[in-house]
Amino acid sequence: MTLTIAAFGDLFVRPELMEAALREHLGAAGFDCTVRTAQMDWPTQPLAHNAEVAEYLGDPQQVIALARDADLLVTHVAPVTAAVFAACPSVRAVACCRGGPVNINVAAATARGIPVFNAPARNAQAVVEFTLGLILAEARGIGRAHAALSRGEWLGDLYRYDRTGRELRGQTIGLVGFGAIAQLLVPYLRPFELRILAFDPFVDAARMAALGVEKRDLPDLLAAADVVSIHARVTPETTGMMGAAQFAQMKPGAYFINTARPAGGLRRQYAALASGHLGGAGWTPSPRSRRRPTGPRCACPTSTVTPHIAGSSQESAQRGADMVARDLAAFLTGQPVGQLRQSRRVG
Repeated sequence: MTLTIAAFGDLFVRPELMEAALREHLGAAGFDCTVRTAQMDWPTQPLAHNAEVAEYLGDPQQVIALARDADLLVTHVAPVTAAVFAACPSVRAVACCRGGPVNINVAAATARGIPVFNAPARNAQAVVEFTLGLILAEARGIGRAHAALSRGEWLGDLYRYDRTGRELRGQTIGLVGFGAIAQLLVPYLRPFELRILAFDPFVDAARMAALGVEKRDLPDLLAAADVVSIHARVTPETTGMMGAAQFAQMKPGAYFINTARPAGGLRRQYAALASGHLGGAGWTPSPRSRRRPTGPRCACPTSTVTPHIAGSSQESAQRGADMVARDLAAFLTGQPVGQLRQSRRVG
């Protein structure tokens, strides 16, 4: 059987990655594929948001032009709106090579009986490694020492007892949110002999204990942890969860690490840093923060700040394309979708 596929890649999940994964898995399932590709200019161009879809780049008319008679539509950041579904009646399934299909109008797809596939935890390994890097950078002052030396300034006072870094060994780390990424992080923390606490109302204490983690409520965790690392999903309950009261509950000199999105008020975080209450912070502002990439929160000398790159790696781009291609092959051949992911370590 021949399938016509419209695949919209970009400068991260490249069209050739999509095409290679689709040909591999759909070809193995017995399909002859005609793959049409287009490349969006992300991340060179910023993502957009509207009332229908979020974090997208491109015009729905571009999508319609390529996908009008397609059987399958695969995207990373290209928008798939209600207008796209209306203009592309032959589309049988849509796939998004990212953890959340926020650039797809899922309700419109559901109304037409069209399944939407995505790539949950495609970047879990990348985020875990980045988180560990930020923890080490903050505990040992690597980022600020580098920034000073880049300015031609030798910070000899970093050898002072009251300003030098701290070893991780024997410290306590608190994980706020204990989903796939936090659970995958735990084995990487073990060599440092850290005591590991976690707060997550949706994960029971037995599951945490099996991984050698102590379940705590949020105030207890904040008061006990030398390092607090945020791994909670974006929900109405977690958005802004770290306010002034929560930062005040943290131990003096503790480090705050955020590689997720529900950071809480950045102004309140900066106040906690500027007051000297926190020892430092490391975080990766989301694309919505791109309007103000500079300013006090980025200039604070006791923080390490990067663009939102914690989940970006060559492997996560490849993994996202591979995951949705496998799911599309399973769907079209009547196999359980997602089953083939279980053997791969994605979190």
